[in-house]
Amino acid sequence: MKMKYTEPAPISELNPLDSMMERFHEAARILGLDESTYEALKSPEKSVIVNVPVTMDDGHIKVFEGFRVVHSSKLGPSKGGIRYANSVNLDEVKALAAWMTWKCAIVGIPYGGAKGGITCDPRELSPGELERLTRAFTLAMRDVFGPERDIPAPDMGTNPQTMAWIMDEYSQLSGYASPAVVTGKPLVLGGSLGRVEATGRGVMVSTRSAMAKLKMNPSTSTCAVQGFGNVGSISAKLLEMQGLKVCAISDVSGAYYKKGGIDIDAAVEFVEKNKSLEGFKGGKIISNDELLTLDVDVLVPAALEDQITEQNADRIKAKLIVEGANGPTAANADRILNDKGIMVVPDILANAGGVSVSYFEWVQNRLGYFWTEERVNRRADRIMKQAFENVYKASKKYKVSMRTAAYIVAIDKVASTSKLRGIF
Repeated sequence: MKMKYTEPAPISELNPLDSMMERFHEAARILGLDESTYEALKSPEKSVIVNVPVTMDDGHIKVFEGFRVVHSSKLGPSKGGIRYANSVNLDEVKALAAWMTWKCAIVGIPYGGAKGGITCDPRELSPGELERLTRAFTLAMRDVFGPERDIPAPDMGTNPQTMAWIMDEYSQLSGYASPAVVTGKPLVLGGSLGRVEATGRGVMVSTRSAMAKLKMNPSTSTCAVQGFGNVGSISAKLLEMQGLKVCAISDVSGAYYKKGGIDIDAAVEFVEKNKSLEGFKGGKIISNDELLTLDVDVLVPAALEDQITEQNADRIKAKLIVEGANGPTAANADRILNDKGIMVVPDILANAGGVSVSYFEWVQNRLGYFWTEERVNRRADRIMKQAFENVYKASKKYKVSMRTAAYIVAIDKVASTSKLRGIF
């Protein structure tokens, strides 16, 4: 039976929401999703926009725009990070919230998807201004956040300290300590061991799983990692420990290449001292675009959205792309990569280690009992390996790319749950 729902509009260059909708539509078409379910799942359940007035250090009031989008709560309370960046806008937050829905469904944890953000440059704000902004945003979102409703986490421009402020403000509003309202907290406030490394570790596990399918030997393979924040640096370190030679790394200051392999420990130490890779002497300076098109076996884009586009996809030489960032490949590049025979482990699978361990943190907070790091890692690795196998089987069953297969697995789970619950 042919579906009657409307196809998404043509892709706008570098719009992550358009990219998400294009892929959602393709997976829904292959699944034969009925029109009613399609329409219900394509749009977020809730989009909240707030204007947050903050007293700045010099005494004047500045108003910041904040967002929280709950894409789905079909599988459980919604889950997703909060980012502080000048680029934050509603379309970006909608796309990221939808990706969180699919990500949670793929790894089989009982969460829906959400995302939030404030349009600001956190580097230009003092610690006091950041705290007042975070607390004011939490107050504005007091009817959205909640351990059983919507659970924020750190993202770009935010960190465990930001989560501590949210937890404290929400707890004061509630009248009792509520550590389960956020994840990614400092350990002393109920954070989980293994959370900091979780996303990068998931990228490593996904890379190893994909390399096994492609019969690639880690000890003779090379790798390039775009982005050297939490995800990129930990991915690079763990891949190096698995035997891969990491030939290139990058951050906002530029990219650094060394044919014989970059000393990742030295690079991490350099960034800890200097806050960026600028001035790093452990490799030749190249452009970020050059890094993406290097002749390496594995490419890990772990920076921002829309780094691989139809403009550079045909020049990518890697046999395997593992997406550490959210949305690093624009939808208009998918066909080019597929035609080149490049396996892409998509973001909603590859970087789901973070939300898996966030779930563990939430569970531990609710239990009041905490696990060892070894137990956290073992359980997270098991989840990531099983999720990869499920998506790989779907890609073979439907004869589609790993990305389309991941969307199929996720959409099928959310749609089935919705029908069983009788929500529509």
